[in-house]
Amino acid sequence: MNDPTGVVFPEVDGRRSTSATGRGIVADALRPVDPVGAAAAQRETNWRSGYLTHFRRLVEAGLTTPQAAVTIADAGLASVHDRMRWRDADGNECALDAALGGVVGSPADNLVTESRGGGGEPDTALTVPYRGTRLAGDDLRRRLDAWVDDGVVEPSLREAVGLVLDNPQWLRLEGRTVVVLGAAAEMGPLRSLLRWGATVAAVDLPRPDLWTRVLDDTASSAGRLLVPASPGTSSLAERAGVDLIAGLPTATGWVCGLPGQLVVGNYVYADGATNVRVSTAVDAMTRIVRLARPDTALSFLATPTDVFAVPGEAVDASALSYAQRRTSKVLRGPLRTLSGGRLLRRNYQPGEDPGINDSVVLQQGPNYLLAKRIQRWRATSARAQGATVSFKIAPPTRTRSVVKNRALAAAYAGSHRFGVEVFEPGTANTLMAALLVHDLTVGSPRQDHPWQDEAYAAAHGGLWRAAYDPRSALGLAALLGAASARP
Repeated sequence: MNDPTGVVFPEVDGRRSTSATGRGIVADALRPVDPVGAAAAQRETNWRSGYLTHFRRLVEAGLTTPQAAVTIADAGLASVHDRMRWRDADGNECALDAALGGVVGSPADNLVTESRGGGGEPDTALTVPYRGTRLAGDDLRRRLDAWVDDGVVEPSLREAVGLVLDNPQWLRLEGRTVVVLGAAAEMGPLRSLLRWGATVAAVDLPRPDLWTRVLDDTASSAGRLLVPASPGTSSLAERAGVDLIAGLPTATGWVCGLPGQLVVGNYVYADGATNVRVSTAVDAMTRIVRLARPDTALSFLATPTDVFAVPGEAVDASALSYAQRRTSKVLRGPLRTLSGGRLLRRNYQPGEDPGINDSVVLQQGPNYLLAKRIQRWRATSARAQGATVSFKIAPPTRTRSVVKNRALAAAYAGSHRFGVEVFEPGTANTLMAALLVHDLTVGSPRQDHPWQDEAYAAAHGGLWRAAYDPRSALGLAALLGAASARP
């Protein structure tokens, strides 16, 4: 069997074990702040089913002081870069930093920059697609009010998007080049930014079908699209793209040489262990780019199906919802008794501040959570170093990766019965792009603690303010969603 090349998991006892590596990284992250928690993670014998306790502990241990959260992030990132390896085509392995040595200032091997777009008229106002229409002005403000009233987004999101509505000239992001890593991602900002007239550098896999879609969608855009491509005379779709995992040094050199003030946006996703490999590759690139160009800003979208500390206001709203749910009160007792307390549990104990929201979907697995945690750690670490960081919790969204999972798709279909709104991709990605514009223009307000930075302008879809612990309602939501989808 051919061994993978590029960014790879290390060999542990003769094989590339994702579980051993993930367990070790989490233990390393906890050790400086919570040695007991680190030991528990290291002793975990069934990582694939027991990982959640330890990922939750990463959040809880970071709540003691702001520095504790930063220390966990720095230790976790150091462990990722110490453990993950670079493997070349000849089978030689080395540390990631060694593989990236010398890429700054040297031409990107076998890559040229192709420019497209720029001929259309830019959108001069923020509009957001929603349920078959496009909301603008006061209609959009009323929808923001409704989302806040329904507990779907945090109130700070309304304030941030409202500022962008008031200042549409911000949309062009004049003077910046936004590097969209994962250009074809449904949740990415590429199309919105180009529609608004921004300069976007698009990076994704060298797949002609993928690039045909991207180029067709942006052909008449007002913005400028920069594409890494192999030299040649064939169509751009045939030549475009670079593999971040296998071609990391080449991709990093290309990004370092781009014009304008850079924003490195991480929108990558892959299935299983590949998700950790590509998130590690992006993080390695981010380190090098920021060393070469310290004014580089960073952008991330967090999944709402993770563990987060949430403000006491969200806990209070959840407690009120729990008390007011008359219909489910009748069923709550019997269901909890029959399920041994697993169904329809409170989201929090009343009065917690901050509360801990655990919306992890266990089927997504430990590799998914580790890949997303690498991004959270980089956001925390970079912000502590003074970088401009846009880190936003995106809402539950009906992306292709979600709807192909039948159980998760059914749960999303029934989630509205438990106070959760699932967004369409166009609504979600436009809203997230507007928040990116806000953060790059006026900055995400500095908070007292990293967990509060993560909670700012969060669009959690209602998971934080719902009456019930999300996993304790997920099975019922799936049953109801499947039933409503039957012909």
